[in-house]
Amino acid sequence: MGEVDSDTNRAGTSEIHLVNEISGKQFQDWYRERKFRKNIENGKPYFNGPPSVPSPQRHSPSQLLQCHRKIAYRQHNAPAEKPNPTGIFWFGSRFEEDLVVDFLKKAVVNDQEYVANSLWVDFTVQADTGEIQIKGETDPVIVDADGEPLLLTEIKTKQSVANVQSPNKHHRAQAHAYMKGLSEKYDRTVSEAVILYGSRKTLNAKTFHIEFDPWFWRNTVLNWAETHATYRLNEDLPPAAPEYSWECSSCSYSERCGRGSASYEDVDATGLLPLHEYPERVVRRYLEGNKDTKLTPTLSERYPELADKFGVHDWRCERCDGTYPHDSPDWTGNVSEPPLCPSCCDDGVPATLRGDSIDTQKIGEGHHVAE
Repeated sequence: MGEVDSDTNRAGTSEIHLVNEISGKQFQDWYRERKFRKNIENGKPYFNGPPSVPSPQRHSPSQLLQCHRKIAYRQHNAPAEKPNPTGIFWFGSRFEEDLVVDFLKKAVVNDQEYVANSLWVDFTVQADTGEIQIKGETDPVIVDADGEPLLLTEIKTKQSVANVQSPNKHHRAQAHAYMKGLSEKYDRTVSEAVILYGSRKTLNAKTFHIEFDPWFWRNTVLNWAETHATYRLNEDLPPAAPEYSWECSSCSYSERCGRGSASYEDVDATGLLPLHEYPERVVRRYLEGNKDTKLTPTLSERYPELADKFGVHDWRCERCDGTYPHDSPDWTGNVSEPPLCPSCCDDGVPATLRGDSIDTQKIGEGHHVAE
């Protein structure tokens, strides 16, 4: 038998190594670590941990006029049931920063005008519930030589802009909050804005010029903020009453809310739903922010590394309330076919096992809620 060239051996080994290093999981791990490192390098390590609870009276412009329950779940860090649309957010940032800002600088402003990438607003408005605080960061603002705002822009991306005939009402509300905040911050009237929609598919764009409408601001925007603050102050779960028909179909909390395919209804913000499959990133972040919680048996089968790190709740029978270690029942891993309770089967009355209910999943002092 002839000798195998050592260079050929090395090349083959390198190819195997490279192939093994390129995988979807490797990319996800790299991207997560990249974000973690960039937050530290940018002096914002607090973004790597769980956010703290916002005041009931504090609102972000981007959340105005959306479903009260969805926003309450988000504020209280309810685990999202769908993967975060990171790619959409990334494209939105790139579209704004790489294209729209350049367009404004080179094709819109004159020699006495400039483009600020963003400006912060932080102001309060007196309401029936007390002082409402609105805080957030604008999209690009055209300013004068002193940095004073001249025209606000609000940049949004969609799959297509072909059928966009008018600006979304909640985008109008967001722009109104920024116009109001800029007017107070700079002690000048900022009463005009342009909402620009860009297509993620074709890069076509549509623009809409809007003016500050005091009636819309008072009776629509602030009324929403006051109503939401009331729910928060009273510690009430807001009703499942979306502002727009599309919100339920894209909502990250539809199962918990009761608008999904499972049998849950009006569940509060804490705990992981038994027999539900969550994205790994969501599960990891939730467990890291809630130190006294454990993985559900369903998720332990899917994410064994997290099971070893955080522990796992027992299976619990929904009929006899008996409990079994998460790795004891014979189960295929199919959440639509949960394991059967051995005791009930022996009694001739088959019943399925579930994880601990939301009410019995312990939430201790380590619980955090998200802004």
